[in-house]
Parts: sequence; C-alpha cells; structure tokens
Amino acid sequence: MAQLSDDCFAFGGPLLSVEAAAALIAERVPPLGGVETVPLAAARGRVLAADLVAPLPLPPFFNSAVDGYAIRHADLSPDAETRLPVIGRAPAGAVPPALPRGSAMRVFTGAPMPEGADTVMMQEDVRTEGDAVILPPGLKRGANCRPAGEDVARGAVALAAGTVLGPAEIGLAAALGLPALPVSRRVRVGVFSTGDELASPGAPLGPAQTYDANRFALLALLTRLPAEARDLGILPDRRDRTAAALAEAAAGHDLLLTTGGVSTGEEDHVRAAIEAGGRLVFWRLAVKPGRPAAMGVVRGVPVVGLPGNPVAAFVTFLHLARPLLLRLAGARAKPLLRVPAVADFAYRKKAGRREYVRVSLAESGAGLVARKFGREGAGLLTSLTETDGFAELPETATAVAPGDPLRVLPFEAVL
Repeated sequence: MAQLSDDCFAFGGPLLSVEAAAALIAERVPPLGGVETVPLAAARGRVLAADLVAPLPLPPFFNSAVDGYAIRHADLSPDAETRLPVIGRAPAGAVPPALPRGSAMRVFTGAPMPEGADTVMMQEDVRTEGDAVILPPGLKRGANCRPAGEDVARGAVALAAGTVLGPAEIGLAAALGLPALPVSRRVRVGVFSTGDELASPGAPLGPAQTYDANRFALLALLTRLPAEARDLGILPDRRDRTAAALAEAAAGHDLLLTTGGVSTGEEDHVRAAIEAGGRLVFWRLAVKPGRPAAMGVVRGVPVVGLPGNPVAAFVTFLHLARPLLLRLAGARAKPLLRVPAVADFAYRKKAGRREYVRVSLAESGAGLVARKFGREGAGLLTSLTETDGFAELPETATAVAPGDPLRVLPFEAVL
C-alpha cells in the first residue's frame, strides 16, 4: 500500500497547468510495487512489471509472406521472362527440402522457405505451363519473404516494463510463446460520493434529493484502468462520520476518490475530514470546466476530491486521478490521445486556462468536423452522452472561429 508523506501534494503557485500536475505526480508519488503472474487471458489492462525479453526471434524462421513460388533470385533473367521447373510444394507447418539451382518450389503463406531460396514470386504474377512456372522480370531479391527476427530479434525487449497490456501486446506475448506475464498488482481504489442530497439508484428518492451519477461514472471509468475499484457509497454531510469513513477506507485501499463536498461551505465536510486524518491542499488547475481539486493524504493514502458537477469531475479525473492511478500502478506515462478536427463553431474564452468544449464529430472531405454542444453547463450529463469528445482549447487561445484547427480528446479513447 502506498505510504505518502502528508505534504507530497504541496504546491505554492496560483495556478497549475495540466502538464505541471502530471510532473508533480510523477516526481512525488512512487509506484506501489507488488508483482503477480497472470495468464494471458487475464492480462488485459494490467501493467507489465518487467521488461519482456524475446526468448526467440519473431518470426522464428525464414518464411513466405504470400502464396507463390520460392526461387533463387540469381536464377531470374533481369530483362526477360524466366522459365523454371516446379520441383515440389512447401506447405505451412512442414520443413521443405532444399531448392536446387534453376528450379522453383510452390510455397504457401507462413511456410518455411526451402534452403537456398531467397525470394518469392506471388502466384498472381506468374503463369504456369505444365510442370513449369513462367516468372516476369523486375522482382527484387528478398521480395515477399519474412526473415527470422524481422519483427522482434531474439533477446530484444519486445515490451517495456510499465506497458499497459492491450490486445496487441497480449498477442505479441503469445506469439513469443509466453503463457503468462508478470504484472503489477492492481491499485485498490475506493470511490465515495458525498452529500445528503444524493440517493443511490434504486433507493427511494426524497423530495430534495437527486440520484448519484458521479460515483457510478467513476466506477465505470476505473474499469478501463489497472484498478480494483470498490463502491464505498455516499458520505453524509457530517464531519465526524466522513472523517471516520475516510480513515477506515485508507486502511484497505491505495487511493480514495470523492466527488463533491470539498468547497468551503458550511455543509462541505470532506475538506475538514481529510485534514483530521492527514493533510489537504487545493490544486487550482488552470482548466475549465473544473475548479480547485482537493489533493490530500489520509494515513499515507492519497485522496483526490473531484468536483461535484459531472463534466468537471470527468475533466479533473482525466488530468489528476488517472495519471495518479497509473503512477501508483507503475505504468509508463502515456499522453491522452488527441485527434485533429476542424471547428464549425465560434467560441470565446479567457487566456491563461485550458478549456474543454464538448463536441460531436462528423466526417467531411477534409477530415473530422467538430460541432459544439448547444448548451453550456458542467452539470449537463447529456452533454457527454450526446457528444463524442472534448475539444481542447489551449491556454493561449482566446477565440475559436469556424474553420480553425482543433485537437479533440475522443471519449472512446480517454473515457
């Protein structure tokens, strides 16, 4: 379990950029440690705990990349057709005999190349006459072949420690013959919501209550990260009970997330509850939507207090909770995916902060076009369900005009 110092999140500046926040997390938060071995079928989303060094070359032998005819390039005429007798077949999964000079061998995709052969002519490019094949001129030596180790050399680092394992990485490990991988243990994350005004879906709804959305959105976000997330329910608007719940949760988790209750109002008790068991600071992120985020430590465990408005909670999760969790998991830093698009809207903003505008994306002849959601407000959940991503407007920008280039964080990739 992480044991952080109470002042690890201390920051003295007025505003913190997204990049500066990530740098502070990388500098001050150590990975949890702890390694377990899991079978490939259970490795998706886990973090590789050690470099994967290739135990064999990939591909493991010189083979044909196509169906065709294996030949010696030196037997080809440079400026005329070449007629060669076909002396046999080389199917995949079998070791063929050596290829005599002045002959060809029928070969199939993935089959080992016969000894002596160095080139393959695709079957679509030749014609046959009886037991012979007629090959056109112009083929380069080594065409349509895959040398041993072309993809990964034996002894090379195929995957670096800290890689988050996806389908491609798991496929590569399988191709190298590895049935299981060493991975870092998952980060145990406890998720709270706060406030007497909230009720859990399925429970009776009081006359002054709304159903809690943030907790379930966060739990869903965490399924895409190397986390073991636990629903810890709703904290009441009572300082003593909130402090006791956070202290109890710290004993069994590596990271705690809360939403709401971190302002300075009389009914906002999370701030005081965190300070009762450790230390809390506010990071004033230079982003919109968003507001100061609570970064604290309770009994050595980091606590991130996200805003109560859903859209602001999503944005601050991406820039604070996500990199913090990945750092705890030992994952290598990887920037969020951004795709280019062109604005079809006008918008004005203040300089000095990064803004995230909800947009829908549509294909056009020139690429993607970004259309702004029709309403403002960080509490509009439909602004997330009816759009495709956040258009990221940099700190230096003060306006967007139709036709301006944009960078968009697509929800499918980042949420």
